[in-house]
Amino acid sequence: MKILLDECVDRKLAKEFIGHDVKTVSQMGWAGIKDSQLLSLAEMEFDAFITVDQNIPFEQNLGKLSLAVIILCSFSNRLTDLKPLMPELVAVLNEAAQGQATVVGKSSKE
Repeated sequence: MKILLDECVDRKLAKEFIGHDVKTVSQMGWAGIKDSQLLSLAEMEFDAFITVDQNIPFEQNLGKLSLAVIILCSFSNRLTDLKPLMPELVAVLNEAAQGQATVVGKSSKE
C-alpha cells in the first residue's frame, strides 16, 4: 500500500510501517500546500493519507476522493505518542474506505 504522511505527523513514524511504501508530504515536495490541493495530489499517487488533523472531515469533501484518510488521535503528534497507535492503525489500514475518514485512537471531537 502506498501511504502519504501529512506534514503534521512525525516523519519518523514512516519507519513503523513494514511492507508499505510510505512517503512524507515533504519528501514529495508538497510542503505548505493547502489541504484541498494536497488531497487531490495525494489521491493520484497514494492509497491512504495519514494525518493528525481532526478537522479535515469537516473542512474537506472527502467523499469525492479515491483515497482513504486516516486520522491519528493522540495526546500530541510526537512519535512517542503516535507509536502506541500503530497496532490499531495497521489493523484498519487495509480496511479503511476511500472517500471517508477513519479515526485511530480517541478523538477529541467525540
